[in-house]
Amino acid sequence: MAQIRSALVEAIKGTQQDYTAMDLKRSIFLLAIPMILEMVMESVFALVDVYFVSRLGAEAVATVGLTESILSLIYAVAMGLAMATAATVARRIGEKDYSRASNAAVQSIIVAFTIGVIIAIPGALFSSEILSLMGAESRIVDEFYPYMTIMLGGNAIIILLFVINAVFRSSGDAAIAMRVLWFANIVNCILDPVLIFGLGPFPELGIKGAAIATNIGRGLAVIYQLYLLAKGNGRVLIKREDLKPDFKVMIGIMRISLGGIGQSLIATSSWIGMVRIIAVFGSEVLAGYTIAIRILIFSILPSWGLSNASATLVGQNLGAEQPDRAEKAVWIAGFINIVVLGFVAIAFISVPDWFVRFFDKTDSVVNYGSACLRVISYGLISYAMGMVIVQAFNGAGDTKTPTWINLFCFWLFEIPLAYTLAIPLAMNEQGVYYAIVVADTCMTLAGIYLFRKGKWRLKQV
Repeated sequence: MAQIRSALVEAIKGTQQDYTAMDLKRSIFLLAIPMILEMVMESVFALVDVYFVSRLGAEAVATVGLTESILSLIYAVAMGLAMATAATVARRIGEKDYSRASNAAVQSIIVAFTIGVIIAIPGALFSSEILSLMGAESRIVDEFYPYMTIMLGGNAIIILLFVINAVFRSSGDAAIAMRVLWFANIVNCILDPVLIFGLGPFPELGIKGAAIATNIGRGLAVIYQLYLLAKGNGRVLIKREDLKPDFKVMIGIMRISLGGIGQSLIATSSWIGMVRIIAVFGSEVLAGYTIAIRILIFSILPSWGLSNASATLVGQNLGAEQPDRAEKAVWIAGFINIVVLGFVAIAFISVPDWFVRFFDKTDSVVNYGSACLRVISYGLISYAMGMVIVQAFNGAGDTKTPTWINLFCFWLFEIPLAYTLAIPLAMNEQGVYYAIVVADTCMTLAGIYLFRKGKWRLKQV
């Protein structure tokens, strides 16, 4: 127990240990704990905004929802760039080439900022038109458009936050990435009610205040990130000579990022397709499905932390020319994840109604949501290994393989299967749930097969 407590403290405080040389289980633990806490903090942003904005009425909440749907495309770009950054920096750290790791970090930041500015200009200028095209009501278009204007105008902050935290994680400084998001969330939680409702000397800005609070929180976090990189207490140190653009490195990062962006877009759009099929069966079924999916997403946040830890270890160990150790790290992380999600699955299968009722007490919604939660949970154990395998490819810099896996399993297989089971075969919404389980299992099997073939070991970054 004392050893676990000591490792937990070390994980949260941060460590300068060499992850290519220490015990793999300890490496996974030290990386995964702060990454799990970071993932939790990332999810808090949206929850806090919706919580306070809901006091302004349904139209305000709808504005946030419409804006988030557009921002999901920006998140896809941010995650793609973050994957490429993580793979490149981790490889250089594993090679013990800290100068090139710093150069890669700077080039990633330049690319992220440039893309953010390119998106910001049309996003901020045409936010009303975007809302109108999305079918928003006239009041949302006329009165609430400033929320989207500010959020799209400040999208560079979102992309930078993702990319710079990827630098910290991939270099082994996962605790710093965690603290950055804690800081951003604390600022956002304080400023949200202050600026929305005009507390104290501050003006009442309504929904515009929520956007300003979020951008200030994230913006201060980015400034804090840059300060830490310039200060140089971690593994990556930005020096003046690193600020010169290196187009060869930039192109390499952008090339790798295309696969990561593709993965995110495929996953996002496939869920939209599933929602479209579920909507055929009525609003109560859709409400139950939405609640069940939100519960599942939140419950697998620790698993994403484990997956990101395995990606960092793959990148660093490949850089250290230890591919066998990289592979072993993936299997260990995968089996730990199976245990973690195994317990989650048992809880959701046994008493799904307890979890759904926490969000909605309507009997019909509880029944539909419970059925969804129970069925999808049958596939969690399989999905546990699959998500680690996919991130392992990304950590190696092979973002194309997971993209093809996602394209086949989610677009070409899951959506047609869900439609066939639900409508022609008359399984209704249950058909959609079983299609998700089958598709996730296929993703895992395809990932294991391609991972064991070992081409990822030869990927040059």
